[in-house]
Amino acid sequence: MSDQEKFAVLSAARRVWAVGSIHGERARLEALHDALWPRLDAGDRLVYLGNVLGRGPDVAGTLNELLAFRCGVMSREPDEAPHVVILRGSQEEMWQKLLQLQFATDPRGVLDWMLTQGIGATLTAYGSSVEEALQRVRGGAVGLTRWTQDLRRSMQRNEGHVAFMAALRRACVVEGTGSGLLFVNAGLDPTRPLEAQRDSFWWSSGGFGRLAEPYAGFARVVRGFAPGREDDSPGIVETEYTVTVDAGCGFGGPLTAACFTPDGALVDRVEA
Repeated sequence: MSDQEKFAVLSAARRVWAVGSIHGERARLEALHDALWPRLDAGDRLVYLGNVLGRGPDVAGTLNELLAFRCGVMSREPDEAPHVVILRGSQEEMWQKLLQLQFATDPRGVLDWMLTQGIGATLTAYGSSVEEALQRVRGGAVGLTRWTQDLRRSMQRNEGHVAFMAALRRACVVEGTGSGLLFVNAGLDPTRPLEAQRDSFWWSSGGFGRLAEPYAGFARVVRGFAPGREDDSPGIVETEYTVTVDAGCGFGGPLTAACFTPDGALVDRVEA
């Protein structure tokens, strides 16, 4: 996969709206979209910061709502249609790995860890269950292969869901007259260049917290999930070089979106 396919680049943006982790909370996403729709202006861009799947009560419906809203904003007049980018979050990364679970060296260990991270809700969305997953993982590679194939076929029966997964980007760069912005899911490794981050976008949340200077020249790095503070998420947390957009959606908290100018200023917010 080329860098162009890994990273989205948004140019000529007047403002950028960033939506935090949704975690299968369809009702909150619908309410957020209702509040966001009249605020979207010509020249605005829209970035979903990953973790659309997992944890919540209606994963498939959440995905349908996001896809419908994307179609709605893209159907506006050409000069009013915000460009829409969706990032790969840890939940989407885990789901892709689960669909290849038969190749893991320790399938049971991998599955057990994923279940602690909330992937059971996505299993339910695509016609399986935690109980079936645990049964299949005890049955060997052949049974696992048949099961993951069934999950893939279930996704295919939901229009647009497979294409959604294929269109996800690892990060989003917003070009500006100054330094610009970088949007990620949960973190990054400050010691690595952007093209070498690999899975740091999902699992290196500690590195995000250590940013004490601009990363790679960006005015700010914005993330949509803060692992470890799910039960007490204040919503939007700003430092000089970072912003976290996470009010704990999927853990009992609301869903938050923040609006930025390309130079990194936070100028508006919505919560549902």
